[in-house]
Amino acid sequence: MKYISLLGATGSIGKQTADVVRSHSNQFRIVSMSAGRNICLTRKFINEFKPELVSVQTKEDCETLKTEFPSGDIRFVYGDTGLEEAAVYEKATVLVNAVIGSVGLAPTLKAIKAKKDIAIANKETLVTAGHLVMEEARKAGVSLLPVDSEHSAIFQALQGEKEKNIERLIITASGGSFRDRTREELKDVSVEDALNHPNWSMGAKITIDSATMMNKGLEVIEAHWLFGLPYEKIDVLLHKESIIHSMVEYHDSSVIAQLGTPDMRVPIQYALTYPDRLPLASKNRLDLASIGKLHFEEMDFGRFPCLQFAYEAGKIGGTMPTVLNAANEEAVARFLNGDISFLEIEKLIEKALNNHQTIDNPELSIIQEVDLHTRQYVKKLLISR
Repeated sequence: MKYISLLGATGSIGKQTADVVRSHSNQFRIVSMSAGRNICLTRKFINEFKPELVSVQTKEDCETLKTEFPSGDIRFVYGDTGLEEAAVYEKATVLVNAVIGSVGLAPTLKAIKAKKDIAIANKETLVTAGHLVMEEARKAGVSLLPVDSEHSAIFQALQGEKEKNIERLIITASGGSFRDRTREELKDVSVEDALNHPNWSMGAKITIDSATMMNKGLEVIEAHWLFGLPYEKIDVLLHKESIIHSMVEYHDSSVIAQLGTPDMRVPIQYALTYPDRLPLASKNRLDLASIGKLHFEEMDFGRFPCLQFAYEAGKIGGTMPTVLNAANEEAVARFLNGDISFLEIEKLIEKALNNHQTIDNPELSIIQEVDLHTRQYVKKLLISR
């Protein structure tokens, strides 16, 4: 039995993790979990999975749940402290970090120090502090297992191979909601248009990141830390079908790819079962004959400047990726709220990057300070325009 702490239980990845646990209840048990403001789904998860510790976002929701579940079998906590308590819960052997944003960093570091293996779906953790996370994982001797479909694909393609033989990593990108539109056609797109992803069912923030290609940029930085390769050896390839999830090219010219239908339960389950595999019920198993053709295109950095920003920030390193992530989170939130246009997302990010003086090898306190300062800077830009 593997005991799981699930952060972000009511989000897209969290719900699909619950599907995996539900399908293999004799293999997995959720012993602690965190949720945001979706208290209705939180109640359902409590009743179904019977976790021993539950963290929610606000004190009010915490008190409400205490009155609804008064037996004392469940401990309820809230806020950032509660999130960290859920991450390091003593009975958990693995943390599934499925929260969105830089809020996932501190609990991940705490869980690593508590000797928990990490199934990482929260890419912002590695983007903002990859040097700290990888060093702490090395010192603690814990595994950092990728949940993103692209990084899981690379991880699977690397099994049994030697690092010295790797030529490059090839991360595939669907192109997002607006992949067939010109930049001129993006000026007046709506939030609803942006949230209409052609292949994947994801949360709002990740879907917008996919449309700007920032999601792929964050994945490039994440891949740099997970697999220890320089940015010059990490490429992005446009692949609209999302059938090949990523590839590894070796120096003998062989390319190993991982294929499958777009289903996040596959990489989630692999992270939980590695190095073994379990059966997975799926109505949409891969049928290449019915698909017929797969298409690939070179990535156009002029069309997707956010991807270029990510490469540049990653190569500079230090606190620059922290600025990239924080500015993006703030800008995307403003777009989702209807405060700015779609193309203004990248403009705000670029201004924040140009405004920042990089600090090398930052400690956690510096990263948190830069993150806060960047968010304040973006808000100030919006007030003054």
